[in-house]
Amino acid sequence: MSALRHTLSVDLGARSYPIYIGRGLLDADLLRAHVPSRQVLLVTNDTVAPLYLQRLQASLGDLQVAHCILPDGEQYKTLETLNRIFDVLLQKRFDRGCTLIALGGGVVGDITGFAAASYQRGVHFIQVPTTLLAQVDSSVGGKTGVNHPLGKNMIGAFYQPRCVLIDTDSLNTLDDRQLSAGLAEVIKYGLINDAEFFAWLEQNHQLLRQRDADALAFAIHRSCADKAAVVAADERESGQRALLNLGHTFGHAIETGMGYGAWLHGEAVAAGMCMAAQMSLRLGWFDAVELQRLLALTAACGLPTWAPAQLGAERMLELMAVDKKVLAGKLRLVLLKGIGQALVSADFAAEALQDTLNRGLSQA
Repeated sequence: MSALRHTLSVDLGARSYPIYIGRGLLDADLLRAHVPSRQVLLVTNDTVAPLYLQRLQASLGDLQVAHCILPDGEQYKTLETLNRIFDVLLQKRFDRGCTLIALGGGVVGDITGFAAASYQRGVHFIQVPTTLLAQVDSSVGGKTGVNHPLGKNMIGAFYQPRCVLIDTDSLNTLDDRQLSAGLAEVIKYGLINDAEFFAWLEQNHQLLRQRDADALAFAIHRSCADKAAVVAADERESGQRALLNLGHTFGHAIETGMGYGAWLHGEAVAAGMCMAAQMSLRLGWFDAVELQRLLALTAACGLPTWAPAQLGAERMLELMAVDKKVLAGKLRLVLLKGIGQALVSADFAAEALQDTLNRGLSQA
């Protein structure tokens, strides 16, 4: 029996869509209203498929459902993997009224969304995220794409889903490392504009790591609500939405430099947020007591607080220069004025960044 706990809306005018959050939603009849024609392609990976593919397919009833099972891992978030989806769509003769449903984590969601944005110049798309990171972040907001060997997420499109369905029961099969990685993005929302939520996380992080259903439902709802408000105000990241990239410029450099998949996205973002906070402290913008609060919460959630030492400061700088937030040749970073107070700035002393990288990597 399904238990719908929350419904949110991402308000984007004609492209608005609901986010459903609850237990047992994979078995609920919620998706049918968002599938406008009979042709459906379920895209998942070889880890999630044995767990949830049949259940989701059964919930779609007598629709014409095909599936595409991708290999699991960030290293497969490539144009080559994207072509596997196009192969199935063309072989099955899917038309421009079809719907693609992403069942899996952030990699599956990003690739499937990009396929939907590209196939016949745009077809329908639904997100069914099964990892905490995808549930609180990548499934909401319409960012889709793939990686390039020289930079993460450099090839993609803004393309909104018709709905997002979050079954919190899927977290019961998520391993501990992936759960912790998702908590990095949860912490991010508290840091950028929700100090009250950050304080709640300091008190309740153990419940989240123990998979307490009520605590998880609250954290997912709060995170999605925070993100939905930002996306509604700035869909295509021309201003406020860039704040959601806190820690990501450092983090993407870690992921690219270490090789995609060596560090999970959430692990790299966690280290990146801590480094952004350290740099903010050096600039005189952030308080040392608040920095210790962030480091303590990050470590308590089982996440790293520094980039891997083997990358080195110069390599990190080189990788950070290949980033979507570079504008007119200037690196822009999301930094902190306090917990719950983030800002985007290109107006910082280069020495502060260099010193952060030198000292941070030496302590890793």
